[in-house]
Amino acid sequence: MKLKLDYGSEGLTVDLPEQRTTVIEPMPLAAVANPAQALRNAIRAPIGKAPLNALVRPGRSIAISVCDITRAQPRRLMLEALFAEMPGIRRKDVTIFIATGTHRRNTPAEIEKMIGAGFARSCRVVCHDARDSASLVHVGDTASGVRVLLNREWVESDFKITTGFVEPHFFAGFSGGPKMVAPGLAGLETVMTLHNAERISHPKATFGVIEGNPIHDDVREIARMTGVDFALDVTLNREQKITAAFAGDLFAEHGAACAAVREAAMRPVQAPFDVVVTTNSGYPLDQNLYQAVKGMSAAAKIVKEAGTIICAAECRDGIPNHGAYGELLTRSASARALLDMIMAPGFSSPDQWQVQIQAQIQLKARVLVKAGGLSANQLRAAHFEPIEDVEAAVREALKAAGPNATLCVLPQGPQTVPYIK
Repeated sequence: MKLKLDYGSEGLTVDLPEQRTTVIEPMPLAAVANPAQALRNAIRAPIGKAPLNALVRPGRSIAISVCDITRAQPRRLMLEALFAEMPGIRRKDVTIFIATGTHRRNTPAEIEKMIGAGFARSCRVVCHDARDSASLVHVGDTASGVRVLLNREWVESDFKITTGFVEPHFFAGFSGGPKMVAPGLAGLETVMTLHNAERISHPKATFGVIEGNPIHDDVREIARMTGVDFALDVTLNREQKITAAFAGDLFAEHGAACAAVREAAMRPVQAPFDVVVTTNSGYPLDQNLYQAVKGMSAAAKIVKEAGTIICAAECRDGIPNHGAYGELLTRSASARALLDMIMAPGFSSPDQWQVQIQAQIQLKARVLVKAGGLSANQLRAAHFEPIEDVEAAVREALKAAGPNATLCVLPQGPQTVPYIK
């Protein structure tokens, strides 16, 4: 059975045994015929808000947040649609905020590619830096005690617009919507509290759950603190084409988008599998090992205890070499020791959330990784078993699991949300 796994930009074709193999993918969704028109239609008939052209006023400062380089958001198309529905608004009055969260700053060349040369050169662009205290302002605390530091220029803008795309998220429930404020434009202290060990280990901090998810509950509260005047989100298919657009009130439109993604992506299975092959949805999401933990998380939902996860993620950007993820992995010799370190009272470090989730997965299952952008030694240092050949690794894992071993394949990785029924 030949399957194409989402890997890098080109994909990876593998030939896997057909017997006792289950392939799980999201419901196939067709791209809209005219994405520009679909976006403008959503903006003109928003959910829970007046149309955008009735809300904006010339001369006011307008802030628009967009995803950073790790996401496949169609930023330029979305910006074009917004400007088309804001007649009279001068580009010099608009600031585009790259919502990096704690990720690295995007380069000028990357930003130009992300939003288009026209917007990059005619609008002011701010690449958020969570570690730059001078660029942050304290706007209050959430009911749960999160001290909220946000990008000062975002907070001081007269009219705030979020743009994003909605997909399943391994601990925040879904992406997009209020996440374009926090963690997207939040300070490091705020992000670390939102992603602390207690919240990450909460049973509702998982794919597809918003209500009662301690991370997303606070994310929504933070977005309310400064207000979002208009929101635009899209859903995408495997080809990263727009399948639907949602606009209007931040929470109403995001809720509608999440419902659509939940219906398309969540897939029940009857029992866990001995071996699960997964990806990290191809480029740009699989550009580093840090991001690839998301694909492993999807597989961990349906793998047997002591089973095997095989993850194919290109990792062209390495571990990466920014942030604390790689350094944290070197502090202990095993997944158990890493988790004990993170759960110890008083422990705090950027990126600990990713290491925590990775360790939890590795305590449940053996994890093998194919990553063309990383050496075998780099993968071993990150506590993974390196492989070159996915097909051979599958055959060996099935043989070790016995004659009745079962295999599941998630070709699109975390774009699918499998769960035990």
